[in-house]
This record gives sequence, structure tokens and C-alpha cells, in this order.
Amino acid sequence: MLNIVVCIKAVPDPAKTDSIKINPATRTLIRKDIPMVLNPLDKFALEAALTLKEEKGAHITVISMGPPAAASIVKECMALGADKGMLLSDVAFGGADAFATAYTLACGIKKLESFDAVFCGMASSDGATEWVGPQIASFLDAPVVTMVNTIEENEGHTWTVKADFDNGYRRVRVQLPAVFTVTRHLNQPRTLSFSGIIKARKKQAEILNLEQLGVDASKVGAKGSPTIVSNMETTQNKREITMIQGTREEKAEAVFQLLKKSGSIG
Repeated sequence: MLNIVVCIKAVPDPAKTDSIKINPATRTLIRKDIPMVLNPLDKFALEAALTLKEEKGAHITVISMGPPAAASIVKECMALGADKGMLLSDVAFGGADAFATAYTLACGIKKLESFDAVFCGMASSDGATEWVGPQIASFLDAPVVTMVNTIEENEGHTWTVKADFDNGYRRVRVQLPAVFTVTRHLNQPRTLSFSGIIKARKKQAEILNLEQLGVDASKVGAKGSPTIVSNMETTQNKREITMIQGTREEKAEAVFQLLKKSGSIG
């Protein structure tokens, strides 16, 4: 049976992006007033694991790093079919960049007895660096395939996958254990069912703090983050609007002259 790990992230609800604020001192997002949801691309990573569980048999562990409130998102994944949930939560983890986040998640994965595959969404909606998955692989000393859109062969411990590459794709044959970051073209994520919610009632996410994880505080959170935001400023997007009046022919001529004047046409 496969042992699959799915790395997920609780992110600010994209529908509430107009309410997101930034702490000017720490230059980090202020998340406490924004409801959290499962990172959209992580849904495809979880669905890949759930499909393999149905087809071949697998034990799925969902792991996340975040505040205590993120436990509800981990439990949501267990309601969808994950077998175990782990939340790495400590104030020391706050302010982590992609590097420190990947290091912390990799330390959590190493707490497991073994793993065959790690699935991650290609990127998070609030960071979009696309670095976390590959960096997890580096810390685990495992191969990684990014932007996977198809799992073609998954027999034994050698898989063949197709992954986006520039304007085409690449076909990669990889030996497990390995890390895969996935795109939204991989599958169609399932939705929560009433039966799944009932089955997950007794499931609880295992929460590990800094001490329980057994890592050095200088390597996690803001202290362990080599990326520094040196300056931030707000910008306003403004468009100049020209109202064109007249008949249809006059409007067409006016548009033609404006385009010509701007250099858009010769």
C-alpha cells in the first residue's frame, strides 16, 4: 500500500481579497480577520491522492503549517478522505518565506515512518512562488517533478507523468519516493459529502509545535527566512476613458484615428 503525503495550506478566502491588509512593521499579511479556505491548487493535489487510494490502496497523510485555526482546513481534508492530518503550529513558524516553510514541512514529513509520494499544489494563492514543492524535495533528498498534469503510469515504484513545459509538455519517468507539484488540469476535485463529514467527526488533526517537531528555532519562521521584504508601497491603477459620440460611422472613424495616433496601427 502506498504512503502518500499531501501538503496543503490554509489561505485567506480569495473572495475576501479586498479586505486583506498588510502589517507595515513586519511586512506580512494580516490574516486574523479573513476566513481561511483550502488553497485552490491543493485541492487537485489531494484529489490525486484520493484517486490513487481508491484505485490502488493508499494511506494519506495531510500536513500543513499554519495557525491553530488551520486545523479546520486539515479536518476538511480528512472529511474528503485523508486518513491522517498533521498541523505544524507555533508562533515561531510565523513570517516564514517559501524556504522556511518548505524546511518546516519537510521536518514534519520526516516524522512519518515512510512516504512514497508527496503531492503539493503548484503554488499557493497568497504567495504563488512555486518554490515550496521543489524545496521540500531538496530537504527530503528526493526527486521532484513540477507542474504535473497527468499521471500516466503508477505501477510499482516507478511512475511516468506528463508535466507542463513552456508551450508543450515533458514526459518524466521517476523513481519513488518523489515529490510532485500539480496543476489544475490533473483532475476534477471532489466536493465534501455529508457521509464524509460524519466519518471525520472523530478524526482530529495532530498538532505539533516547535519543541515537538524537534527543530532549531533559528531555522524556521521569520528567523529562518532568507527572503526579506525591504520595502512596500501602494499603487493605484487608473485608466483614461474617452467617450465617443456620434453615428456608427463617426464612432468607427474616431476609434481608427485614436488607434492610429497611439501607434497601435499604421
